[in-house]
Amino acid sequence: MKTFFKQTALVTLALTLIVSLGSCEATRNANNKQKGAVIGATGGAILGAIIGNNVGKGGNGELGAVIGGVVGGGAGVLIGNKMDKQAQKIEEEIPGAQVVRVDDGIVVTFDENSGVYFDTAKYNINTASQNTLDKLANVLKEYPDTDVLVVGHTDSVGAEEMNLTLSKNRAQSVTNYFVQNKGLSSGRFTTNWYGETAPVADNSTAEGRAKNRRVNLAIVPNQKMKNEAKQQAGE
Repeated sequence: MKTFFKQTALVTLALTLIVSLGSCEATRNANNKQKGAVIGATGGAILGAIIGNNVGKGGNGELGAVIGGVVGGGAGVLIGNKMDKQAQKIEEEIPGAQVVRVDDGIVVTFDENSGVYFDTAKYNINTASQNTLDKLANVLKEYPDTDVLVVGHTDSVGAEEMNLTLSKNRAQSVTNYFVQNKGLSSGRFTTNWYGETAPVADNSTAEGRAKNRRVNLAIVPNQKMKNEAKQQAGE
């Protein structure tokens, strides 16, 4: 059964944030951490950065368990510094990727122009994509105190149900590659998918469709990083 995410207001806010965050720079708010399956302010911003123009439908993850609210105060500054360094490392290692810092998180977008792509109607990781994912895996190993949300998308060519399944398989292929081929812990990953329902470009053009066939990753601090930052900050 499809899961519908009705977060229009948060997505609108998120897109506004993204416009102002064209480069890798931290934005820090002072909200309290949201717990459970509720997506807080940061969750809405990061979710908006992932799904683009529309609120879509998709997968199987408890998004709120991965994406919470912003950690404020001195702990937030410490976390922000660590996430800034990780984002900079990703930009250095994978120049073609679109890397955006959103509050405490990092959103990485791969499309057909930036290193991770799939053959038509396929979801296997090809050789070119492996090279890019290998580089990202090395960064994730260097920064182990983060969780990762992997989200798949397609263009609008073909039936909607087929595209939903295709986006699921592509996102799962990326997650499986990190876990099975690169030895990263499965506990760090949540996988989700939106099919054709969240375009970031015009599906009526070849260029737009290429941008919509994409995989997003949201990288966020895990609870260990948050706890250590609060201890260091004396909070």
